[in-house]
Amino acid sequence: MKESYVFYQGKILDERDVSISVRCKAFNYGLACFEGIRAYWDEETNQLYGFRMREHYERLLQSCKTLNIKLPYTVDELIDITIELIKKHGFKTTTYIRPIAYKGSNKLGPTLIDDDDRLLIYCMPLGSYTGKDELRVAVTSWQRINDNMLPPRTKATAAYLNSALASLEVVSRGYDEAIFLTQNGHVCEGPGENLFMVRKGKLVTPPPSDNILEGITRETVMLLAEEELGMKVVERSITRTELYAAEEVFFSGTAMEVTPVVEVDDRAVGDGKTGQVCKKIKDLFFPITRGKNPKYAHFCTPIY
Repeated sequence: MKESYVFYQGKILDERDVSISVRCKAFNYGLACFEGIRAYWDEETNQLYGFRMREHYERLLQSCKTLNIKLPYTVDELIDITIELIKKHGFKTTTYIRPIAYKGSNKLGPTLIDDDDRLLIYCMPLGSYTGKDELRVAVTSWQRINDNMLPPRTKATAAYLNSALASLEVVSRGYDEAIFLTQNGHVCEGPGENLFMVRKGKLVTPPPSDNILEGITRETVMLLAEEELGMKVVERSITRTELYAAEEVFFSGTAMEVTPVVEVDDRAVGDGKTGQVCKKIKDLFFPITRGKNPKYAHFCTPIY
């Protein structure tokens, strides 16, 4: 195995020196939460930029609060730890960062009361998540979990069984990704990404009350649409058939970035090609992630 390092329980260690008990509650019951963060490499400046790291770690600590996981770190300390970990690897490529906070107790029973709260951070190179420029999607028969079951705004590891079942269903049928509906039949999101629709000149996205993850890339897309494209952005419930009538549909997410959906349930979206709004958002988004736009420089944390 090539040398790889992780942050674990206060130290940066060789990954091979870290082990987690088979009795651990995170393994047995999914009692953990996590974040996905990207750092973007800019060849021109020879610099790696962590994108919106502060917002990601603020969300991690909020997830920990919901799960009664108490970490002894501030947001600033988590950012510093991550910078140190990436420097240890010496990555000079776009990098994915995965912090996981979890219940490390070996006691039997799925309780969140036990102490022994732990933090693990690992990272790895990551380019395109899907390997595709355009996606064909289908609505899954699996409903999205709701806030009074397993809160979607909390990035709990256990919640991703819901995502995995949806992906299994549609990918095995030949599609690239799934779309969830809520219990009320409203469009929610994908298994790991938020959803946008362009309808009658407006950018529309489901509201937090429709059981979405309040995505950081989603927030970025909304900001760019309003500030740079002058579009009206509307958070409201979306019905399934509205996706068929939309001019454009696209996903957003840390791993997914900004990726167009050109087909929903075997129906072409618009003209069946990437739409102009999505193209413009992408053209704005990627330079920002690499520190190219002074207006949004505060989103980028230089690693080196």
